[in-house]
Amino acid sequence: MTLQRTRALTKVGFFLLFLFAPLLNIFRFDLVLGHFIIFGQAWTITIEPILHGGGAVDAAVKIFTRVLIPGMAFVTITGVFIWKFGRIYCGWLCPHFSVVELINELMLKHLNRVTLWEKASKASKGLLPWLIVFAAAISMAFLWSVGLLSYLLDPKTLLVDLVQGDLGFGSTVFISAATIIFTLDFLFARHLFCKYGCALGLFQSLIWMANKQAQIVKFNRKRAKACRECTQNSKSNNPPCDEACPMRLPTRNMKRAKFTCTQCVQCISACSEVQKNDPEGSLLTWVNGEQAIEVDRGASKFKENEIGITIKEVK
Repeated sequence: MTLQRTRALTKVGFFLLFLFAPLLNIFRFDLVLGHFIIFGQAWTITIEPILHGGGAVDAAVKIFTRVLIPGMAFVTITGVFIWKFGRIYCGWLCPHFSVVELINELMLKHLNRVTLWEKASKASKGLLPWLIVFAAAISMAFLWSVGLLSYLLDPKTLLVDLVQGDLGFGSTVFISAATIIFTLDFLFARHLFCKYGCALGLFQSLIWMANKQAQIVKFNRKRAKACRECTQNSKSNNPPCDEACPMRLPTRNMKRAKFTCTQCVQCISACSEVQKNDPEGSLLTWVNGEQAIEVDRGASKFKENEIGITIKEVK
């Protein structure tokens, strides 16, 4: 199974989990009840025993066992994972990034560009391509809006009211506003949000940048000639690896230039496809450890003969 097929399965699986977790009471916060529900069990921390003269020790135990210990365990595990693999959650699990890639594919297919801010390779004919992209964006925005609200209200009641057209005022306002915001996001700013607006993504990027040996995509500089030929044969001005990147990053550049890389390895897959008949394979590879350190060193740190070979091949 290829990396992209595996990644597609993980994205679909997590997106379904995102939608059905509240419905199955796996995880949600009930505004009416005022507490979390995790795996069907009420997750409460109450100070009522203390207010009524109860033991402070019992309250302290609840706080430690239900908040501090699980919280520290979660932060530690996710921190180590991000330290080693970077924003792999974004590229392999994130429900928002799944929609980003879906809209990317639709825009490329129907509008001949990945974003509205890029020039189309050729003009699209008629309104139908635009309607298809807009319908997909507003449909996913509505799905996201209902999905998010189901984390706050009883999902079964919410779905019944939605089907019967009997939503309350608050629910109607939330779904309407969220649908509009997500539609604008998916159409105009989905890449900008992932790069600059997502606090979780920025947090992951900062941790990843601090680890010089973390997982990263490395470009084989010694085979730069093959890369030049690939670019020359490309239909656009950009090489296939950069065209494949959902985040529109310079995939062959140093680590700091790929600060927001989501580890989706689309660039590696694109390069592998182009170089499939070459015995040496892809010029882009997933590396870590000592090889990862080389990705972020400046040009002055390369050996003189290595630079000479690379420049000569590029010319």
